[in-house]
Amino acid sequence: MKKYHFNKRVLVTGGAGFLGSHLCEALLKSDCDVVCADNFFTGRRGNVAHLMDNPRFEILRHDVTFPLFVEVDEIYNLACPASPPHYQHDPVQTTKTSVLGAINMLGLAKRVKAKIFQASTSEVYGDPEIHPQPESYWGRVNPIGTRSCYDEGKRCAETLFFDYYRQNRVKIKVARIFNTYGPNMHPNDGRVVSNFIMQALRGEPITIYGTGQQTRSFCYVSDLIAGFLALMASPDEVTGPVNLGNPGEFTMLELAETVIKLTDSKSELIFKPLPADDPKQRQPNITIAKEKLGWEPKVPLEEGLKHTIKYFKQYV
Repeated sequence: MKKYHFNKRVLVTGGAGFLGSHLCEALLKSDCDVVCADNFFTGRRGNVAHLMDNPRFEILRHDVTFPLFVEVDEIYNLACPASPPHYQHDPVQTTKTSVLGAINMLGLAKRVKAKIFQASTSEVYGDPEIHPQPESYWGRVNPIGTRSCYDEGKRCAETLFFDYYRQNRVKIKVARIFNTYGPNMHPNDGRVVSNFIMQALRGEPITIYGTGQQTRSFCYVSDLIAGFLALMASPDEVTGPVNLGNPGEFTMLELAETVIKLTDSKSELIFKPLPADDPKQRQPNITIAKEKLGWEPKVPLEEGLKHTIKYFKQYV
């Protein structure tokens, strides 16, 4: 009797967003059937337009604050606005997306016995006293600030994931994502890489907040997606949380100067006050990712910025 081979069926929430669109593409390349769910608050159809003709790809307009009933083998829960202007636009909805979204997707995973991945964030560490930040660090987060809807929403989502793991034996994977950049970023998303590149390409002054000595670590998107896939493919006992990011650390001034050089821009630097609760340092300790996943980033900052600048030129 003929045996039928069924492709793995994977749900990606937030699948039309920056990271989600790259993940959908990578999953299709690995012969998965992909269900992309997005409410298009920050996600864009253009990010996945080139995938529409693939018979193994389908797209659903759906908000994760409502239950979703599909039959899948794996779930990647990426749905949530991730840049301060977007998540602060409707902070109550941001918290609901993180918390109710986690509850709904974990409920789905429990029902269909799917393995589920949570896109958590380095923001769970807040403005850290420990540098670089290991997964064992509990963080220093303001629970009532303007960033709290995102920071605390993601922290609560992690709580839910581990409680579903302990109480219901749901197979979970939790990744804490550090600053990531690359093509498909929203040109107006308000994050530092897109801000600097768009300002440089337009010849506008580049806005530095504070003295510019605060640091971030920037991971190119292809490296991060490789980390997602490695974590999802790891043994069940590797639940995370696992830091995924590039430990290369740069000040905002260094980033601005690099962008100006690569765009051959005449932009000048202007300085504005530092926003509330803006972390002074952010750098991942990726020892666990190296040891448990055999993963570490490979794309240097300048190389990744060149690809990103090329993408953003279409918006100038």
